[in-house]
Amino acid sequence: MNLESKIEAILFWKGEPMSRKRLAEVLKVGEAEINEAVEKLKENLKERGIVLLEKEKEVMLGTAPELSDLIENLQKEELNKDLSKASLETLSIVLYKNGVSRAEIDYIRGVNSSFTLRALSIRGLVEKITDPKDARRYIYRPSFELLSYMGIKSIEELPDFVEVSNSINIAAKSLEEKTSP
Repeated sequence: MNLESKIEAILFWKGEPMSRKRLAEVLKVGEAEINEAVEKLKENLKERGIVLLEKEKEVMLGTAPELSDLIENLQKEELNKDLSKASLETLSIVLYKNGVSRAEIDYIRGVNSSFTLRALSIRGLVEKITDPKDARRYIYRPSFELLSYMGIKSIEELPDFVEVSNSINIAAKSLEEKTSP
């Protein structure tokens, strides 16, 4: 498979910006090859519903600006729907951990949570901040809008907060032990 197809697959799977340097590392090629493949990918996506977005040295897939009205209508419809089971699971982890990485969420749930986190972010239920311990990753935490909607002033007011939080922390600690060198 060609390099631009691999880049497209990675960006689709990731669902968030990725640096050209990181793409080069993942694909074990030089940055010049990545730059050339990115340009080819950008050309291949012309006149399509998906475009390649660029900001500084990062790239990601997005929807074509011409389709913004269509996407906006779908988004409004989606925001009015009930939350899915995956969204509720993810939201519970974010609430009870009150700051959790995607890797921890994925480990606890046993599946990739990228799209679920993105949907929760779009709804304004979670916010993504840079991890103070590692600037290469993000931490997801409950938004003020979510707390307000739930009618609580702080996370500690959640039902069985201490017990549930301890259970989640045990699962997260297990992840740390497995991934520590």
